[in-house]
Amino acid sequence: MLVHYQPGWLHSDLVAGLVLTTMLVPVGIAYAQASGIPGIYGLYATIIPLLAYALFGPSRILVLGPDSALAPLIAAVVVPLAAGSGERAIALGSTMALIAGLLCVLAGLARLGFITDLLSKPIRYGYMNGIALTVLVSQLPKLFGFSVGGQGVVGGFMAFLAALAEGATHWPTLLVGSGTLATIMLLRRWKRVPGILIAVVGATLFVGLLDLSDGAGISVLGPLPQGLPRPSFPLIMPDDVAPVLFGSVAVALVAFADTSVLSRTYAVRTATVVNPSREMLALGLSNLVAGFFQGFPISSSSSRTPVAEAAGSRTQLTGIIGAIAIALLLVAAPNLLRNLPDTALAAVVIASAIGLFEAKDLQRIYHIQRWEFWLSIACFAGVALLGAIPGIGLAIVIAVIEFLWDGWRPHSAVLGRADGVKGYHDITRYPGARRIPGLVLFRWDAPLFFANAEFFHNQALQAVSTSPTPVRWLVVAAEPVTSVDVTAADMLMELNATLRRAGIELCFAEMKDPVKDKLKRFGLFSQLGEEMFFPTLGEAVNTYVRIFDVDWVDWQDRAS
Repeated sequence: MLVHYQPGWLHSDLVAGLVLTTMLVPVGIAYAQASGIPGIYGLYATIIPLLAYALFGPSRILVLGPDSALAPLIAAVVVPLAAGSGERAIALGSTMALIAGLLCVLAGLARLGFITDLLSKPIRYGYMNGIALTVLVSQLPKLFGFSVGGQGVVGGFMAFLAALAEGATHWPTLLVGSGTLATIMLLRRWKRVPGILIAVVGATLFVGLLDLSDGAGISVLGPLPQGLPRPSFPLIMPDDVAPVLFGSVAVALVAFADTSVLSRTYAVRTATVVNPSREMLALGLSNLVAGFFQGFPISSSSSRTPVAEAAGSRTQLTGIIGAIAIALLLVAAPNLLRNLPDTALAAVVIASAIGLFEAKDLQRIYHIQRWEFWLSIACFAGVALLGAIPGIGLAIVIAVIEFLWDGWRPHSAVLGRADGVKGYHDITRYPGARRIPGLVLFRWDAPLFFANAEFFHNQALQAVSTSPTPVRWLVVAAEPVTSVDVTAADMLMELNATLRRAGIELCFAEMKDPVKDKLKRFGLFSQLGEEMFFPTLGEAVNTYVRIFDVDWVDWQDRAS
């Protein structure tokens, strides 16, 4: 960054860094508390990752830090295991950051940055909507000024309703919280207006000037510990290892999925190239340093990054300035935020959760591909009903099933020659297409692998059995076949043996050279014979017609 830095950018980065700081502080504290961790550690988890990403991150504008999408995943592990202990909470959170960071680093070094591409858009919408609902339900009691003991979305919401019915609402707290939330939502339409800053500062001044923490019983943040975080290695109990590990895997996946999508979005805007593996590596390193400096898992932010962009950020110097400003706050003015009401922090988290919901694009998906819409709803229900971490696991399982399903039962077709149309086409789409006597042209529209090998075998034999004339050759139009595994190769050998017993030759046309190379290694190429592989369907047809002297006149020949 410094090598290519232009002096003219300094003023823009300085201003953007100061503007960004006004948002980093309240959301850092709010997301820490939403994660079940004391608020000060949200600032620790902001300072260090900002500096780390400025050194290692490929994006010139992305802002990293505590994130609302990760809060329910962290809380699902931290809250039950910490049992109210702040020290245990941060030890658990820091350990999750270390494990998630290590996973991302290893994946980045192994060039596995493509892994989140396996999660389709409906699946991502589903689990993010579930996470948004989880965050929303968890913060409602805090907004209303009481606490509940229910677990999960359903249990928590039922406990919230029961407390409301019993009159547990603390009206001064709700007044401040709802006012903060309304201000944030109202000012959200103007991107250049720091709505969170205005709302939080207003709530803090209102509570402080009127002394409402003592006079009206509104809970406030209190003074922050003075000083900067020191490096330490977190220690957890042996019984905590398994849940922390599972939670860290979920955190790593969601953090990189969000970071990957956001980095691609801003790469398009800035006309730069995205390297997903490098992005994963930078995210992992940022989490590692967060874990070593009393932080917890972090991710990119879809709310703070636009703030930096709107404020004129040009480079990662914006994040460095933001980190330095927060450090100065902790060293020189730790009491500045002592009157910040907890209900205002809940409002910040709720506003962020509302922003996570995706409904508009789901409506579009419902109209164009209904089964993918219901797939998204299943992922949403999994997160909402089972919990954040099991729900993410369910989303991954559904993604794998969706991927295998598309390859398990792919489209295939018997091809014919339609008059006036070049090439060979599906006879079900072109009912008037003519078929060459004794020749079956069979197209397979997918890779050949273990999950669909038997289906290919059955479909190929069915194509032969439904031929209107006795078959001499079965030609597989293999241009869509991008790969063949051992199971599929063995199936092809069995199919070839079956066809030869019936006096039928198995041939291939338009097969890609890398796939041919695999068949050579498997021994299938030599078994079939090189002469049974044709560069085009037309050449396969011409060779067949010539060898067997078939009475066939192509429409193009008639036209000439």
